[in-house]
Amino acid sequence: MMDVERSSLCNCVVNFLLEENYLLTAFELLHELLDDGRDAQAIRLKEFFSDPSHFPPDQISRYNSLRVLDPQSLLEEKEAIEEKLALSDYELRLAQEDIVKLKTELQRKEDLTQDKSSEPSVSNHVNHAPEIHRQKRDAPFSDLGPLKANERKDLNCTVKEYLLIAGYRLTAMTFYEEVTDQNLDVWENSPASVPDALRHYYYQYLSSTSEAAEEKISMIRENDSLKEANESLNHEKLCLMKNKELAEGQINALTKSLEATQKDLKDKENLTQDLKQALENQRKELNDCRAEITSLKMHIEGSSSLQNPVAANLDSTQSQAIESYKEEIKSLQMEIERLKAEKTNISDLVDSSCGDKEAIQTEEKVVEMDENRTQISHHIEPAEVVDSNTLVMPVQTFDNSTPKPEENLPESSMNPSNSTDGFPDGRNLSQQEEKPLSEDSGLHLNSENLGSEPVPENMGLATIQILADALPKIVPYVLINHREELLPLIMCAIERHPDSSTRDSLTHTLFNLIKRPDEQQRRIIMDACVSLAKNVGEMRTETELLPQCWEQINHTYEERRLLVAQSCGELAEFVRPEIRDSLILSIVQQLIEDPATVVREAAAHNLALLLPLFPLMDKYFKVEELMFQLACDPSGVVVETALKELLPAIINWGNKLDHILRVLLSHILGSAQRCPPLSGVEGSVESHLRVLGEQERWNLDVSLRMLAKLLPFIHQKAIETCPFSSVSESNGTLLSSSILELYAGGHVEWPAFEWVHVDCFSGLLQLACLLPQKEDNLRNRITKFLLAVSECFGDSYLIHIMLPVFLIAIGDDADLTFFPPNIHSRIKGLRPRTAVAERLAILGVLPLLLAGVLGSPGKRQQLADYLRKLLLEGATKESRSTTHNMDIVNAVRFLCTFEEHHGMIFNILWEMVVSSNIEMKISAANILKVIVPYIDAKVASTHVLPALITLGSDQNLNVKYASIDAFGAVAQHFKNDMIVDKIRVQMDAFLEDGSLEATIAVVRSLVVAVPHTTERLRDYLLSKIFQLTNTPVSSTDVMRRRQRANAFCEAIRALDATADLSANSIRDFLLPTIQNLLKDPDALDPAHKEALEIILKERSGGTFEALSKVVGAHLGIASSVTSFFGESGLLGKKEITELPTEPVEALQSAASPAAAEDTRFMRIMRVTDMLRGKGKNPEETHQNQ
Repeated sequence: MMDVERSSLCNCVVNFLLEENYLLTAFELLHELLDDGRDAQAIRLKEFFSDPSHFPPDQISRYNSLRVLDPQSLLEEKEAIEEKLALSDYELRLAQEDIVKLKTELQRKEDLTQDKSSEPSVSNHVNHAPEIHRQKRDAPFSDLGPLKANERKDLNCTVKEYLLIAGYRLTAMTFYEEVTDQNLDVWENSPASVPDALRHYYYQYLSSTSEAAEEKISMIRENDSLKEANESLNHEKLCLMKNKELAEGQINALTKSLEATQKDLKDKENLTQDLKQALENQRKELNDCRAEITSLKMHIEGSSSLQNPVAANLDSTQSQAIESYKEEIKSLQMEIERLKAEKTNISDLVDSSCGDKEAIQTEEKVVEMDENRTQISHHIEPAEVVDSNTLVMPVQTFDNSTPKPEENLPESSMNPSNSTDGFPDGRNLSQQEEKPLSEDSGLHLNSENLGSEPVPENMGLATIQILADALPKIVPYVLINHREELLPLIMCAIERHPDSSTRDSLTHTLFNLIKRPDEQQRRIIMDACVSLAKNVGEMRTETELLPQCWEQINHTYEERRLLVAQSCGELAEFVRPEIRDSLILSIVQQLIEDPATVVREAAAHNLALLLPLFPLMDKYFKVEELMFQLACDPSGVVVETALKELLPAIINWGNKLDHILRVLLSHILGSAQRCPPLSGVEGSVESHLRVLGEQERWNLDVSLRMLAKLLPFIHQKAIETCPFSSVSESNGTLLSSSILELYAGGHVEWPAFEWVHVDCFSGLLQLACLLPQKEDNLRNRITKFLLAVSECFGDSYLIHIMLPVFLIAIGDDADLTFFPPNIHSRIKGLRPRTAVAERLAILGVLPLLLAGVLGSPGKRQQLADYLRKLLLEGATKESRSTTHNMDIVNAVRFLCTFEEHHGMIFNILWEMVVSSNIEMKISAANILKVIVPYIDAKVASTHVLPALITLGSDQNLNVKYASIDAFGAVAQHFKNDMIVDKIRVQMDAFLEDGSLEATIAVVRSLVVAVPHTTERLRDYLLSKIFQLTNTPVSSTDVMRRRQRANAFCEAIRALDATADLSANSIRDFLLPTIQNLLKDPDALDPAHKEALEIILKERSGGTFEALSKVVGAHLGIASSVTSFFGESGLLGKKEITELPTEPVEALQSAASPAAAEDTRFMRIMRVTDMLRGKGKNPEETHQNQ
C-alpha cells in the first residue's frame, strides 16, 4: 500500500512538472527514477521526451538502447527479480490490509449517505454530485484559472519537499535552479505550510472527491495484477531451479565421462609407448638376423663352390667371374691410390696375409686350381697390377692369391724350386699355357678361386675384421687435418663387415671423425655418407647411417649439428618415401628451433632440398608453417635462405600460391594491428596509428620482402590463367589495353589477376594507414613492391588499374572504365569517408602514390604535373589547414628519399619560392627544411641555400621565420665552410631585425645544430648570445623577457655540454654571458638558474680544477680538462691565486660531494632534457605567431 501511495505521489509530481513546463527538472527526475528502478512511474516521462514533436531527433541524443543480454546480465536480472518478488509479497500484504480498511470506511460512508437521503436538497446534491465531480475531473486544470503567486509558491515548495524526502536530490537541485522567480528556501507560515504537505494534499483530495472510490478500485486491480505477477515469478523461479538441477546433473555426468576418457587416453598412451619399445626391439633383432643371414649366405656360397669345383659350364662361369673381378680389382686399385700415405701402416697386415696365403697355397685344392689360374692370366694385363707399385691384393676381399710384385716375381723367376713348391702340378700348367713359369707367377688369378673358393673369402673377412678392429685405435693418432684420408677404409669396413654392432661403432667413428669439422671437412664426410648410402641400400641407411647421424642433434658444437641438417637433405634420397615426410621432417623441425644461426640456415636449405622427395602433400601446411617461422627468424641470413631457396621450393612443390598469399596478407595486417595505438584518445588520428616494436617491425619488413619475392609467381600465374590468351597482341605484351578492355567487360573471372588490385592493394593501403611517420623503411618496402608491380605488369596496368585505385584511396576522382562492374563497389569503398580517414589517407597513401605509382620511370611527367597541382594549386585554398599542409610536406619528404626525383622537386620548389602567395612560400620553406637530410653538400649549396636566402629576405614575418628553421636544418647536416659562412651572413641579417621573435628563432635553430656543426658556427652562436645579453632589455613584460632568457639558457647549456669550447671563448663569451643572464633573476627559470650557476662554477675553476688534477694523476693521462684548468692551463693562470697551494687541500676538494657532481659527464646528462625538446620549439614558435 505504501508503494502504491508513493507511486501516486510521484505521478502527481510528474503531472505538475510537465504542466508547469519544468522540463529540466522532469528530465532529471526521469533519470533518477530509472536509476531507482521505478520504470513504471517513468513511462509518461519516457513518452514525453521521446516524442519527436517535442524534441526533434537532430537536436537530442537518442535514448540509450537496452544492453545486450549475456550470462552475467541474466544472473543479475534473476537476482533483481527475486528481490522484486520479495518486495511484491510485502506490498501485497500491505495492499490487502489497506483494502480491508477501505472497505470498512466505504461501508461507513454508504450508511451515512442513506441517512441523509430523506432531505430533498441534500438528495438533489447527492444525485448530482457524481456528475459534478466527473465534470471537474474532465475539466482541464486550466479551467480553474491561472494559479496565484502564493498558490504556485506553495505547490513549488511542496514539490521540492517531496523530492528531498524521496531522495531525488539531483532533481531537487535542478528544480531549484529552474524556478528562478521564487525563493523556495523560505516558505511563509501559511495554512499550506504543513509537514509533508504533498501527502496531506493527496489525502485531502482522496477524501473530498468521489474519485477516491475509483482510485481504490484501481489499487485493488493493481494489487491483483501484482499478485498474478508474483505467482508467475514464483513459477519462473521453480523452473529456473529445475533447470539448474538438470544442468548440474549433466555437468556431473560429463565430468565423469571426461575422467573416464582421460583415463582411457592415458592407458592408450602407455600401450603406444610399450608397442613402440617392442617395435624397436623387434627392429634391432631384425637387423641382427639380417647380418646373420648375410654371413650365412656368404658361407653357403663358399661351401657350394667347393662341391662343384669343375662344372659343365666352366667357361661361362670363368668369364662371368673374370668380368666381375676385373671391376672389383679396378675399384680397389682406385681405393689404394688414395691410401698410398697409409702404406706403412698396412704393410704389417700385408706381410701376415701373404704368409698365410703361402701356407694355404701348399694345400692340394689350391694346387689343382692353379691350372685354371694360368688361363685367366691371358685375359688380365699383368701390368695393371704390377705397375701400381702398391699392395693391392692383400686388401681385396676375395682375391688373396697374388704374390707381391716387387718381391715374389723376381724370386719365382730365379728360384725354380720355389716355383715347383708353389705349383706342384707344374706339368699341367706347362701343358695348358706353354709359357715359362716366371712369366705366369707374376699374376696368379684363378676364376674359381676368385669367385667361389671359401679360403680367400675367409681371408677377406679376416682382413675386414682386422681393419675394423684397428681403425678405432688408429683414428685418434692421426692429425685432424688428415683424418679424412681414412674415410675410404672406414667406408669399406662399414660396407662389408657382417656384424651390425661393429658397423654401428665404425659409423659412430665416421660421424665423430673430426671434433669440429669445417665446411670442407663436413662436405667430405657427407659425400662419404652419400656414397655409403648408395652402396648399402635403403634399409641399412635407415637403421645404421641415419640414427648415428641424428645422435648429433643435441651436440654441444654447432658444427656437429650442421652435419645432421645436411644429412636430412642429402640422405633422404636413399631412404623409403614414408620416412622422408615423417621422421626426417620432424628432425628438420627440431633443427629449425636450434639456437645457432648457421644450423637454422642449414635446416632451411636442406628443407628446400627435401621437399621434392616428399611422396604426398599431407604435410603441406606443416611445411608452410615452418617456412613462415624461418622467414620471421631474427637472423638475416636465415631469412635470406628461406626467401631465396625455401619459398620457391614450397611453391613449386605444393602449388598453393593462393593460400600462401592469403596467409601472408593476414600476417602483414595482423602484425601491425596487434601493436598498441599511438594515442588512447578515441577518434583521433593517432588512435589509428600503431607503435611498432622491434619484432613487429622486423616481421613486417620480412613479410613485405616475401611479397616482393612472390611477385614473379603471381605474374606468371596471372598470365597462365588469362582467359584472353588467344587474342593476338601487336606489342607482344599480354596485359595491354585490349586485354584490360576485355577484362572490364566482366564476362569471365580472372581471380589470379584480380587478387593484385583488389586484395593485395587493399591490404597494403590498410597497412600504410597504420604506419606512423617515422616508419620510412617499411613505407620504402611497399613503394619498391609497387614499382616492381608496375614494371612486371606493364604501363597499361599502371595507368588503368593501379593509378585509379590509389587516387580513390586518397579521396580523388578516378576513371574505373577498366574495372569489371562487380568490383566497382570494392574499389569505391577505399575512398575515405570521414575527416580522420582523409588525414590518414594523406599520411599513409599519398607517399605511396607519389613514389610507388607516379614515381615509375615512365610516369615522371605525370608525377611532376600531379605534384605541381598538389603544391601550387592546393596552397591557394584557404580551407586547407596547417596540419593538412604539413602532411603533404611529409609526403614530399618521403618522395625525396628517392634521389632520381630531386631535380623535379627543386623546379617546383623554386616556383613556390618566387610566388606571391604567402602560404606557398611557407610550404616551400618547410619542404626545404625536411629534405635537407636527403641531399648532398653540392645540392644544398646550389639549390637549397639560394631558395632559403630568397625566402629570408621576404617582408612577411611568417615566411622569414620559416626560413630560419630551414637554415638551422642546413647547419645541422653540413660542415662545409662555404655553407657555414652563408648561414652566418643570413643569421646576421635576421638578428639585425631586432625583433624578439627573430632572435629566439635564430638562437633555437642554431642550438639544434650545435652537436653536429663546426667550431666556427658554435663560436659564432656564443658570441651573438653574448652581444644580445649585453644589450639592456627595454621591455617590462616579464613573459617576453622569460622567453628570451629561456632561449639563451638552452643555448648555453647545449654549448657547454656538447662543444669543446676554446679557452678564449670561455673567458670572453661564455662566462660573461652567464653573468649577464644571472643579473635578471626574474626572467630565469629556477632550473636554468641552477644549471647556469653550476656551469659558471665549473668553467671558472674552483673545485673542478682540483678534481681534474686528481683524475689526471690517477689515470696517468693528460686530461683536456686539466690542460684547461691546471696550473699550466690557459684559465689556470688567470685563477691561480684563488687556488689552495697544498696538494692535500686539493685532494680533499676533489673528494668533496660537490666536486663529485660537477663533472663534464653530469653536464652532458643535464642537457639531455633540453635537447629532447628541440624538435618542439619551432612548432611552438609557429603556433604562437
